[in-house]
Amino acid sequence: MDCDAFYASVEKRDNPELAGKPVIIGGGRRGVVSTACYVARIRGVRSAMPMFQALKLCPEAVVIKPRMDAYVEASAAIREMMQDLTPAIEPLSLDEAFLDMTGTARLHGQPPAVMLARLVRRMKTELGLSGSIGLSHNKFLAKVASDLDKPHGFSVIGAAETPNFLKDKPVRMIWGVGAATQTALEAAGIRSFSDLLRWEQTDLITRFGGMGDRLWHLARGQDKRRVSAHEPIKSISKETTFSENTSDPEILDGHMWRLSEQVSDSAKAKGHAGRIVTLKLKRGDFTQLTRRVSLQDPTQLADRIYRHARALFDQLGDPGPYRLIGCGISDLSPAAGADFSADLLDPDAERRTKAERATDSIRNRFGARAIVKGRALR
Repeated sequence: MDCDAFYASVEKRDNPELAGKPVIIGGGRRGVVSTACYVARIRGVRSAMPMFQALKLCPEAVVIKPRMDAYVEASAAIREMMQDLTPAIEPLSLDEAFLDMTGTARLHGQPPAVMLARLVRRMKTELGLSGSIGLSHNKFLAKVASDLDKPHGFSVIGAAETPNFLKDKPVRMIWGVGAATQTALEAAGIRSFSDLLRWEQTDLITRFGGMGDRLWHLARGQDKRRVSAHEPIKSISKETTFSENTSDPEILDGHMWRLSEQVSDSAKAKGHAGRIVTLKLKRGDFTQLTRRVSLQDPTQLADRIYRHARALFDQLGDPGPYRLIGCGISDLSPAAGADFSADLLDPDAERRTKAERATDSIRNRFGARAIVKGRALR
């Protein structure tokens, strides 16, 4: 089930004056589009498009800053409705999830198609939101089906009809095949599933590695991935887009601290720690730089995340200017094993760790702004 223009739909539901108007959810003029309603999409606006480009295509659009609390609340309500159908739910985001309906016909006395139709009807009548259903015999085809007839779509791809359905479809419809992969496939003469079927499995693997093996199976409609209700979180990251490109190291440093603190807060709230710290930068020409460092032991401390991100930045030797910066941690593990090893090269690390733990305690009691580091004010 994939909600239709979820963020924009929540905003239109909560503000009837927006009905029929093009709505874009995103940051300022320098940001990117998070979601666009279907009225704006008709004008060519798409998710992840730079805001200036979106407003050039649709100058009359109403731009709204994201209200994540409202979206999370709506998502939770939809999740409760899903759980009435099956406990096997694998969320992909706030507005999209796989549901394994195997065996539910006996439980509900109705086939999955009927139960899923009831789900989207409940979403519309009780929450004022719409979604599109893709029903098939594996995750790949269910995802493909959900995109066939949006919005308010309901598409079914049966096992028997899978070969005929796929044969003339473009490979770009495969979830995860981006522009770079598509270019590489076209260079090999692969544009459709029929083209893929002409390749031997070994040749695809030789040419494209693990992706080649995946493509060979998907070309035949094969996907053995199970719906996992407990898919582990793989990373935690935060990023921000500047209102103006900047090369100012103090401004960048302030953002690195604030982002590191946000990543740390999220990791602490979820009981996670990460062994890899990542710094992401995007230049004014949209080219992206990503740097990573592996730590001796996992961390959830803002101080350690920041210091490693700052070291990665100093090693870049690239003056910018930059339009975006992001920080994150990955290779996650339970927080119980985090931040134990002593850093002999940094004797003040233990003192800063104690100070951060004390700060966390005060902020938990008196609010997130009760204590703010000076560098966060840059």
